[in-house]
Amino acid sequence: MYAVYRQAHPPTGIEFSIYCNFFSSEERNLVVAGTSQLYVYRLLRNVESSAKGEKASDAKGYKDKLELLASFSLFGNIMSMANVQLAGAKRDALLLSFQDAKLSVVEYDPGTNDLKTISLHYFEEPELRDGFVQNVHIPEVRVDPDGRCAVMLIYGTRLVVLPFRRDTLTEEHEGVVGEGQKSSFLPSYIIDIRELDEKLLNIIDMQFLHGYYEPTLLMLYEPNQTWTGRVAVRQDTCSIVAISLNIMQRVHPVIWSLSNLPFDCTQALAVPKPIGGVVIFAVNSLVYLNQSVPPYGVSLNSMTNGTTSFPLRVQEGVKFTLDCAQAAVISYDKMVISLKGGEIYVLTLVTDGMRSVRAFHFDKAAASVLTTCMTIMDPGYLFLGSRLGNSLLLKYTEKLQEAPMNVSRDHEKQEEPPNKKKRVEASLNWGGGNAALPDEVDEIEVYGSEAQSGTQLATYSFEVCDSILNIGPCVSTSMGEPAFLSEEFQNSLEPDLEIVVCSGYGKNGALSVLQRSIRPQVVTTFELPGCYDMWTVISSEKKIEEDSVEGDTGDKEQNKSDQEEDGKRHGFLILSREDTTMILQTGQEIMELDTSGFATQGPTVFAGNIGDNKYIVQVSPLAIRLLEGVNQVHFIPVDMGSPIIHCSMADPYVVVMSAEGQVTMFVLKSDSYGGKANRLTLQKPQIHMLSKVITLCAFRDVSGMFSTDSKNSMSKNDLSSRSMEADGSIQDLSTTVDDEEEMLYGDNSSLFTPNKEQGSANHSMTGLTVADRQSPHYGVEPTHWCMLVRENGVMEIYQLPDWHLVFLNKNFPMGQRVLVDSSFGQQTTQEGGKKEEVTRQGEMPLVKEVLLVGLGHRRSRPYLLVHVDQELLIYEAFSYDSQSGWSNLQVRFKKVAHNINFKEKKVKQSKKKSDTALGEESGSTRARVARFRYFEDISGYSGVFICGPCPHWLLITSRGALRLHPMTIDGPIESFAPFHNVNCPKGFLYFNRQGELRISVLPAYLSYDAPWPVRKIPLRCTVHYVSYHVESKVYAITTSVNDICTKIPRMTGEEKEFETIERDERYIHPVQEKFSIQLISPVSWEIIPNTRIDLEDWEHVTCMKTVSLKSQETVSGLKGYVAAGTCILHGEEVTCRGRILIMDIIEVVPEPGQPLTKNKFKVLYEKEQKGPVTALCHCNGYLVSAIGQKDAKPLEVYSVEFMVDNSQLGFLVSDRDKNLIVYMYLPEAKESFGGMRLLRREDFNVGAHVNALWRTPCRGALDGPTKKSIAWENKHITWFASLDGGMGLLLPMQEKTYRRLLMLQNALNTMISHHAGLNPKAFRMLHADRRTLQNAVRNILDGELLNRYLYLSTMERSELAKKIGTTPDMILDDLLEIDRVTAHF
Repeated sequence: MYAVYRQAHPPTGIEFSIYCNFFSSEERNLVVAGTSQLYVYRLLRNVESSAKGEKASDAKGYKDKLELLASFSLFGNIMSMANVQLAGAKRDALLLSFQDAKLSVVEYDPGTNDLKTISLHYFEEPELRDGFVQNVHIPEVRVDPDGRCAVMLIYGTRLVVLPFRRDTLTEEHEGVVGEGQKSSFLPSYIIDIRELDEKLLNIIDMQFLHGYYEPTLLMLYEPNQTWTGRVAVRQDTCSIVAISLNIMQRVHPVIWSLSNLPFDCTQALAVPKPIGGVVIFAVNSLVYLNQSVPPYGVSLNSMTNGTTSFPLRVQEGVKFTLDCAQAAVISYDKMVISLKGGEIYVLTLVTDGMRSVRAFHFDKAAASVLTTCMTIMDPGYLFLGSRLGNSLLLKYTEKLQEAPMNVSRDHEKQEEPPNKKKRVEASLNWGGGNAALPDEVDEIEVYGSEAQSGTQLATYSFEVCDSILNIGPCVSTSMGEPAFLSEEFQNSLEPDLEIVVCSGYGKNGALSVLQRSIRPQVVTTFELPGCYDMWTVISSEKKIEEDSVEGDTGDKEQNKSDQEEDGKRHGFLILSREDTTMILQTGQEIMELDTSGFATQGPTVFAGNIGDNKYIVQVSPLAIRLLEGVNQVHFIPVDMGSPIIHCSMADPYVVVMSAEGQVTMFVLKSDSYGGKANRLTLQKPQIHMLSKVITLCAFRDVSGMFSTDSKNSMSKNDLSSRSMEADGSIQDLSTTVDDEEEMLYGDNSSLFTPNKEQGSANHSMTGLTVADRQSPHYGVEPTHWCMLVRENGVMEIYQLPDWHLVFLNKNFPMGQRVLVDSSFGQQTTQEGGKKEEVTRQGEMPLVKEVLLVGLGHRRSRPYLLVHVDQELLIYEAFSYDSQSGWSNLQVRFKKVAHNINFKEKKVKQSKKKSDTALGEESGSTRARVARFRYFEDISGYSGVFICGPCPHWLLITSRGALRLHPMTIDGPIESFAPFHNVNCPKGFLYFNRQGELRISVLPAYLSYDAPWPVRKIPLRCTVHYVSYHVESKVYAITTSVNDICTKIPRMTGEEKEFETIERDERYIHPVQEKFSIQLISPVSWEIIPNTRIDLEDWEHVTCMKTVSLKSQETVSGLKGYVAAGTCILHGEEVTCRGRILIMDIIEVVPEPGQPLTKNKFKVLYEKEQKGPVTALCHCNGYLVSAIGQKDAKPLEVYSVEFMVDNSQLGFLVSDRDKNLIVYMYLPEAKESFGGMRLLRREDFNVGAHVNALWRTPCRGALDGPTKKSIAWENKHITWFASLDGGMGLLLPMQEKTYRRLLMLQNALNTMISHHAGLNPKAFRMLHADRRTLQNAVRNILDGELLNRYLYLSTMERSELAKKIGTTPDMILDDLLEIDRVTAHF
């Protein structure tokens, strides 16, 4: 049996975060990591919230947001992360450690916009392992606060010291290629910490201390271990030791030590100067230690009584524990602590004049997400990363307290509004795409502080600014049918499914509903055969009337937003056919216009808005018309020797191209004598025609990224010098252009107008210098550019209006990973160098279409989409300072990986694909139909719709992440246009292959700014199981809440009785889960009232499934029931028992006003079993249950599912070591002892704990047998979801394909350089803690590595394919086939 592994959804949980100068020394970024992913964010101040309806109700309207700038995927799980600035470097390097003892130092590379590896350190030699086979120790990295060295603890016994060169000879390093890397590091050395002191074992935590002359490392350790049950005889077992690291001499004396600290110490936190020292966190106490002052400790609850003799004071007014707490220092005497329940406290160290701490003050500030990591960003901002809920960006403000009286009064006033506002905002945010999910409705509750002391204390208030979605930990999943689906799609062959995932824990518990593909909500459908292209344009007639009405100012303000909306409504829909054009007026209803200024006698090449949406341009094959509403303002016949086949517009420029590749440009100008009339004037560009232009794109840049000035030559405050001097006559138009941020295509206008925002946004940018090109400059003058692609494969970018060549790239269709400019001196030597290129032009694939477009926050992220032959290339532009002295474009383009299939079936050459090769008569003069359709505001999202055989939405919101969502439900899509209309607000139109025009909107209940469109339903309790009941179309869920437990069960003879435990009020009682099973409806995702089944106290649900059992009620003889298995735990003395519950979901008459109550549980069976019920399944109408068993070779199993490959059946098992293993029952094989043992046939390390598995057939299996589908017949995809919030799949493969792709995988392993120098082969090897007498069998391919093949350029692909004796086409077919058959949900 052979299979391939694919990651379908990246992991979303976050485990590490740091705030550092990732890109440059000018700006600091938040770098977060979770499992194998690394993300880099920027803090955007005062972003306008663009959720629906928010402007009216929310006066503030501005939020601080995190914008994703870069993401990297690694072949290894990050175990620890730190940052350091190396000598002479312009940015921080990241230190990443990996299992078992690897350390990679990586840095951002500005030339490729990628991570580059600076140095690698590997310590996995057997002699360092001390003969141990298994390693339970995490390689922890710590960096000296002054950046002199880093240390990594490996195997719990060795300390690796990595010294950094600190001489400040920066002058020498500047300008050195590679920035003087050789000199950044001194050789590393290893300290065996047992040589310092033989008792130095079991290190709990280590931290560098502040304020010492040499780097000083403090270690918290427990030489003689104890545990809660042994505290009576052995306590106060923890100790600290501080060692001073003299790096040059390699000596490390112990300078301070202290023993007899409480046994439950968990972590240490260094306190900055001037106080210095360290705060030691224990579960029940908190201790401050410093070298020369007496220790100060407090007990946080009464558990410390009798468990420690360390001197502790009682901390009044607090009662909590610090296990699983996260902490971060916000100033020299204050730290933020997040407890395991999500409560946030601010701890102040109260000092006397001698700098010795004499009191702790706790201020309960808020209640928030359950935190995994915490980072202080700019002053006033705090990031909470979480594996158990959404990660949050919080803003905190400090209020100084004067006297206790004022404070309490102040707080009563202050208390209600923030919370109310929070709720209002969150409920509004629902509709908007880049808004927070309703998870954070009361994720932050603000508390006041009562405590008062001699020093000035402060209260803090926290508010949520932004959240990063996390769907993990995925404990259980279920497939179900969406409640809403347009009837057009209801009779399709493939079932339409969504996945429901149990996410989160405790108060972060939620259900996440995921759909991989977008299903449009169809408003109506028209049959319009023969239309091959369409455009929607804004009609400006209404606007003008409203401008002329002089109302008093109060009215005007109120109508502003409505007016703005009206001004963006589409007035006309233009449909192009082979020989005519149809003009539809789109108001309350849609009707055809018979007489208008539009051309209708022939096809239309392009239509769009120009002049700030005031005018409409319609381009026909032989003429251009300028219209205002339906009235023609200007008509220009155009004769370029052949008809116009392509047009691109960047207001106020219109660039057109003829069938023979002639290019010309028109500019919108107002007449010179100051009249209102506008006209288009011709400007013929002076460009050479040695090679034919085959496609072009005009681009309007509002980000300031496209610039020809080198940043070194510019003075720091000279922002204005970036704007290009345009020709004077255009200048007077630019005043109107500036007022409203304009569009690239004239289809619709922008989301927000910058002039309203500039006032509030400007001040936040003052700290940044110009050198930081990546910051979105506010008030940047728009600049205009035009990209041309020629037949010989050269791509050129010209600056408009004077057509000055600023960027040139050869072999553009080859799909290089980075597009680099080579335009220096091209203008002069244009003639001589062109001869030899013409001969090579034969094998160069043709570019069919390019689109350069600004997306994301304030359109500050330019993207380039290219359609080459049978492939789609996506590039992201990034600033690159070439320092060449030429006035060339200071930009490069970085290729973006994606899986979009642009291959068409080769059966017949469709008209759309008319190549110039087919000759003139076959219609190559027909206008090109654009596959890339830019849209500005469809349900609040902007991006590009990609038409063709595999339609996709490409979205980028102000979050900054590139999202690609397929829309496969309606087959191939020919053309697309955004459509904003009274009856279809912010919707869209598209034509499918059947010639049906569908008017649609995006379903608003999903958030599309996520890897898969998602809806998160907060339940505020832990969700354990979810299961879909097909007959009644509802979900059964098992949830639990934590209750305080004050009773202990005791056996007295045969009877068990409960003894109530009396304790003092500072005692913290244990908590116990209380389980219940209930129904939830997919219509509104609300729990159905009165369906709750509460289980007994002490009873845990261990499994719940929908099973089909024998029944007389149905024709098939089988009926779906919900079955649950439980386990009743009464402690060690009482025998463990369990129950099985079987429930039917019945229909009843709903209660008035509650339509959901039509479904109810009916318990058919609930009986106690001999032991705990651990697993259930159904077989042939019977229920099968597992009640305790022992295995020959123990394996800690998380989850099991079948693996189906035709007639072969395997058992897929996920285990504690993050492996997926396939076992088979093969009684004939000798080593199976006649079928007594299962044999391992495949194994693979996923790098994440998998707790949920499910199966589907391959896609396309239902379409009937074709040559392709027979290969996938009866093969099932096994899907899985991990505890890190990721999803993936295993697909069985034919051996022939497996062998071919295995060779490719081995070649890719060595040919590509991998991030952080990691080895994919080692990462995917079966990981076993215990040595077994069996080698890894593998047999599972790594689809993540194979997918890197799609990212390679054409040259690299051919070279690799040749190496393994096949062709790139075969490999691409194999890889895209995997995508095709797994395209579910």
